[in-house]
Amino acid sequence: MTTKKYAALLRGINVGGAKKVPMAELREVLTDLGLTGVQTYLQSGNAVFTSPEKDPGALARELERAVEARFAFRVACLVVDGEYLRAVAEACPFPAAELEGKQLHATFLSAQPGEERFASIDGPAYLPEEYRIGDRVVYLYAPDGLGRSKLGEALHKPAVLKGIDATTRNWNTVVKLVELTAG
Repeated sequence: MTTKKYAALLRGINVGGAKKVPMAELREVLTDLGLTGVQTYLQSGNAVFTSPEKDPGALARELERAVEARFAFRVACLVVDGEYLRAVAEACPFPAAELEGKQLHATFLSAQPGEERFASIDGPAYLPEEYRIGDRVVYLYAPDGLGRSKLGEALHKPAVLKGIDATTRNWNTVVKLVELTAG
């Protein structure tokens, strides 16, 4: 039986005191699901594990149910494999090596949005901020950071992401998750 390394990206936990999920308890939840090699990274809902399961969507749904059962609130979870994370990093349209990690972000998506969803966003109006759409990811260059990004706000409006689960990670986290899921 072959196994694969995955990263679980939980959306909106441990932010501003809401939806608290201690990382030790998250590791227990993942281990109780029969996943192995479980590690967490930072306090913002990043976990890495190994599983024989081949369907990241099925893993995400299973994790969402387990988190809700354990903590009594729903959290959107995206599960991606190491190959996908590496592909996201390699396809980055911005000069990642030249930027600070807080300036570059990847918003991971549960489904590929159509270009029409972004038609209302006037990119030049947000310069020097920029975005590019990739494979189930939106890359965002925000020179002053995500917290001050007007473009980041526009990209997360319901008209753009309705029906799609999305969670954003800064580039430092993306690079670390690529490392943790390699091999």
